Amino acid sequence: MSDSSSIDSSLENLHRAYGAIKEQMAKVIVGQDDVIDQLLIAMFSRGHCLLEGVPGLAKTLMISTLARCLSMTFSRVQFTPDLMPADITGTEVLRTNQSTGDREFQFLSGPLFYNVILADEINRTPPKTQAALLEAMQERQVTVGKTRHPLPDPFFVLATQNPIEQEGTYQLPEAQQDRFMFKVFVDYPSYQEEKLIAIQTTGGNKADIEPVLDGPQILELQETVRQVTVTDHVADYALALVRQTRVGQPGVPEFVQEWLGWGAGPRAVQNLLLGAKTRALLNGRVHVSTDDVASLAAPVLRHRIVTNFSAESEGITSDKVIQRLIEETPAKEGELTSDPRFRDIFAA
Repeated sequence: MSDSSSIDSSLENLHRAYGAIKEQMAKVIVGQDDVIDQLLIAMFSRGHCLLEGVPGLAKTLMISTLARCLSMTFSRVQFTPDLMPADITGTEVLRTNQSTGDREFQFLSGPLFYNVILADEINRTPPKTQAALLEAMQERQVTVGKTRHPLPDPFFVLATQNPIEQEGTYQLPEAQQDRFMFKVFVDYPSYQEEKLIAIQTTGGNKADIEPVLDGPQILELQETVRQVTVTDHVADYALALVRQTRVGQPGVPEFVQEWLGWGAGPRAVQNLLLGAKTRALLNGRVHVSTDDVASLAAPVLRHRIVTNFSAESEGITSDKVIQRLIEETPAKEGELTSDPRFRDIFAA
């Protein structure tokens, strides 16, 4: 982004959209600022998002409210154990052509053919149906029979899952989770937030949500994000965080060897840098810092690293591993490049 007027215009548009969406969502959603920020970062980065939290924390309401802030098509799919792949991708049916009398196959599109997809309780459907989302999320198309059908652009999958109820659920496979840019934890509200929620939701007032952005505007903002450049140091920092999770590789710290069974792949680095670019722009900067990368390390990495039995027995979660990685990774350029352990990591 070399042209200063273009930078200023893009920043202004992104700030206006960011503030307007947050203002509209505040009419319905109380608190959860970090969750909303991560949802918006994923959207402007052209990524998908997985929200995890116990029932009653407004995960579904948050996503549906975001969809109401956008002048785009929206589809909610309630994932259940009997949901089949064709129920979400669509299917071919045999119909009679009224003009010719010939019988021919016609494709009837499913609920994936919308801009914003709410995959509610995604872990309640079997792996066969979960896998039907893989092509849609990665390649933004679905294949039915021998025909590929492109999905609308922009296209977001925003999914929810319940972490505590295991009966009748199917854990998302690692390949499926890797397609989500972020895995966001939705926590309980504070006392004051919960009090305000109780008062607002038991009254008679209904919030009027006004659309803020349409599809072409979002595509333009997504392109703005990709025009932001990152320095070699910031890229090295993101690579250092990710490559330290790979068990058995040179330079990997001892606690990773002890606690992890599997590390993150290259998609984690891509999402760290894209998210950091978006976060920098939302904070009024056109330069990306290591703080931007570190702040998004948990939502990017927590579903891409696998803790082993030793870690679980000690109560070590993936978030604790990520936090320790951040603490032990130098943020300053000179310290990062001069550390012998990181030289081994970069040389591998």
